[in-house]
Amino acid sequence: MASQDINFPVYRKYKNNKSYFKIINPKLFEEIQIIGSKKVIREVQALQFPEMSFVHDLIYSFENMAVEITGEEYETMKVSGS
Repeated sequence: MASQDINFPVYRKYKNNKSYFKIINPKLFEEIQIIGSKKVIREVQALQFPEMSFVHDLIYSFENMAVEITGEEYETMKVSGS
């Protein structure tokens, strides 16, 4: 499946519920990291191969590390916390 066949944004979270992802396009994503009782939100531009590969894996072969979530679940985590 090519990236033009994907309806962005795409949402994922790690199975341990410690990181939530909003993949905006194949070279840009936002991450919410839960570290203890704190929440860190960062936007990442995938400019180098390891980052691009990571985004590709989150989009296409995420089943071993993450699960699909809804945009609503992502936004709720973003505004409310853990």
